[in-house]
Amino acid sequence: MTTSTVHARSGAIPFTVTLSDDLAHTWLGDEPADRGGANQGPDPTRLLLSSLGACTVITLQMYAARKQWPLTGVEAELQFNPAGKPKSGTDITRRITLRGELSEEQRARLLQIANACPIHNVLVGEVRIDTSLTV
Repeated sequence: MTTSTVHARSGAIPFTVTLSDDLAHTWLGDEPADRGGANQGPDPTRLLLSSLGACTVITLQMYAARKQWPLTGVEAELQFNPAGKPKSGTDITRRITLRGELSEEQRARLLQIANACPIHNVLVGEVRIDTSLTV
């Protein structure tokens, strides 16, 4: 298993960040125009939500395929602090739509699986960040 690596680099446009990874993918992060950005890509909050959304959809597809269940599509809608910033912590809502002729038992199991996807586990678990400066 390889270590996932992402590089973030600033450029000439204020707040626009070019992101790249060890698999040669490239994408942008930015801030909206009303916060001084160029709105060239999602802001960091939306990037975080997209990671959880992608992981949720992929995990459910993989599980259903392995079980040969008739899941024909998955949608996930995520929101960050939808009721405003709480006094402590962070609230994320995730609404999942499952497509296909699934039984209630299969739907319930897929909800359990969604709550165990790897990024969900990272977000609800303890995260340590080791930060240093390089020259």
